[in-house]
Amino acid sequence: MRDNRALNPAGVAPAGIADWIGTLLNRLTLTRPDDWHLHLRDGAALTAVLPDTARRFARAIVMPNLRPPVTTVALAGAYRERILAAHAATPGLPPFEPLMTLYLTDNTSPDEIDRACDSGFVKAVKLYPAGATTNSDSGVTDVTRCDAALARMAERGLPLLIHGEVTDGDVDVFDREAVFIERVLRPLLARHPALRVVFEHITTKDAAEFVAAAGDNIAATVTAHHLLMNRNAIFAGGVRPHHYCLPVLKREVHREALVAAVTSGNRRFFLGTDSAPHAKGAKEAACGCAGCYTSHAGIELYAEAFDAVGALDRLEAFASFNGPDWYGLPRNTSQITLVRESWEVKASQEFADGDVLVPLRAGERVAWRIE
Repeated sequence: MRDNRALNPAGVAPAGIADWIGTLLNRLTLTRPDDWHLHLRDGAALTAVLPDTARRFARAIVMPNLRPPVTTVALAGAYRERILAAHAATPGLPPFEPLMTLYLTDNTSPDEIDRACDSGFVKAVKLYPAGATTNSDSGVTDVTRCDAALARMAERGLPLLIHGEVTDGDVDVFDREAVFIERVLRPLLARHPALRVVFEHITTKDAAEFVAAAGDNIAATVTAHHLLMNRNAIFAGGVRPHHYCLPVLKREVHREALVAAVTSGNRRFFLGTDSAPHAKGAKEAACGCAGCYTSHAGIELYAEAFDAVGALDRLEAFASFNGPDWYGLPRNTSQITLVRESWEVKASQEFADGDVLVPLRAGERVAWRIE
């Protein structure tokens, strides 16, 4: 007679094995994840969106593209205090730690890099090519002008976070990431081979292959929306402004390559939502803003993407381990539990100054929820 004990380590009665297995397949407990690429904005907008992140993530790398941008350690420290105050303004939230970044400019000095490294709270420097995305007009015009600062970053191990797109008008918008690798990233790494780099929100097979073939000093973040959607989603039934982001969604072959990368077990790919809140009117405009707001389902959407390819067993490493390991930070000790239970996303949610924002999947359903 077959011994069911080997199939039933929890001691569940044989008649309940199916229910027990069903429960295991429909519940997922993870070490609390972190978000390694996040836009929180400032003021009332910050207070409105921060709770969505804090309910899901223990830490987040906070983008510095405010107006004016966060270009110094002093400005980063002040912004950090505003984030902590916004967190305290919503009772009952789990603990949350903002990890700050500086906005790289043509004039960032090696001394400012030293101050960042010595601060204890600035964890990286962000490179925006001038004009590449929201509030990037103060960004870098020519990365060679930053070589002194980059050399100091390489020396001290401070990571460079890269929005990897060229902004030349002669380059097709769907090719901007691939062209960036050849025109900018490879020469940059040739000049600074020890520089630690996160290629952020990658969107192409080219970028995934570049990172996979690189050394341990090169990593990448991947968003949930780039794992779940290809560029058809921008035009499904008409122009869908809330699916417009930068870098823009790409062909299906690129989406599939991203899914393969994050489920491969490679420890240099990790979670970064690039959640980017904008007022509804700023998105639904003649010249709408780029960015998808995803913090309201920041881990649940990733669960959908991993579940779709039968890789839920690899979600914890991607979401909870790879990021802190690469940054040299301790893994979180608390946990969250996801259950396979669909829920409807609100059509809109409160934002700032009487405005609302429209989250990704507004009026539609998400397949997983936090217990």
